[in-house]
Amino acid sequence: MTTTANTNTNTGSGSKTPKSPGQFRLPDPPEHPDDKMTNFKQLATTGHAHHLARHLGNPETTLVAGERYLVVRPTRSMAGSHYPDLLVAFDVDSAAYEASNGYIIEEQGKPPDFVLEIASPRTGHIDVGEKREAYAALRITEYWRFDETGQYHGARLAGDRLENGQYVAIELNAPAENVLQGYSAVLNLYLRWESGVLGWYDPNTGMHIATFDTEREGRLQERAARIQAEARVRELEEEIHRLRNG
Repeated sequence: MTTTANTNTNTGSGSKTPKSPGQFRLPDPPEHPDDKMTNFKQLATTGHAHHLARHLGNPETTLVAGERYLVVRPTRSMAGSHYPDLLVAFDVDSAAYEASNGYIIEEQGKPPDFVLEIASPRTGHIDVGEKREAYAALRITEYWRFDETGQYHGARLAGDRLENGQYVAIELNAPAENVLQGYSAVLNLYLRWESGVLGWYDPNTGMHIATFDTEREGRLQERAARIQAEARVRELEEEIHRLRNG
């Protein structure tokens, strides 16, 4: 698959040199079945996190991850910490994230550039209140929320961009029936709510970023074209042979 590396690394937080990963390893976040089911449906079943990672490229320095703690620094109680459903961070140390079992801002030298929360019955009110304030305080450039029904966030899709230390709502539009989308400058992609399903659209092509299905379709088309070309070559060879042998 052809990937498109993101070139927009101006996050407003400044590029810093990450610290070497320490010995402290963050604990695993608690599991909640309702949250897990919601996230699995929108991110894992569809492969969206994988597709996004492949599209952005540079896996050693571009982190696409989620459901692990995001903290300024490790604490014993983990009080006030959050574990986003999805985060994206450019120019960071992906190996340090794995070694620490989460995103430590002091270790990486910067906050994530993008965070997305998927609505669930348990966390919907937290996503639009407490987390929004917390992520602004952490200086995360963009914070997005996706709600399959709009029941738990009060909106099906919403995004905020950090301006002068405060979140400002990102403009959304409805290009078609049952479609709502907004542009992420950080990712250079449109996030889309379409009939309750999350999507990522390339503004240059207007198409969804490459998925397992489009990869498979591309391979099938290449195979069909190759077979057609080989058949044409055989026809020409037979015609040449006929002409030579009269």
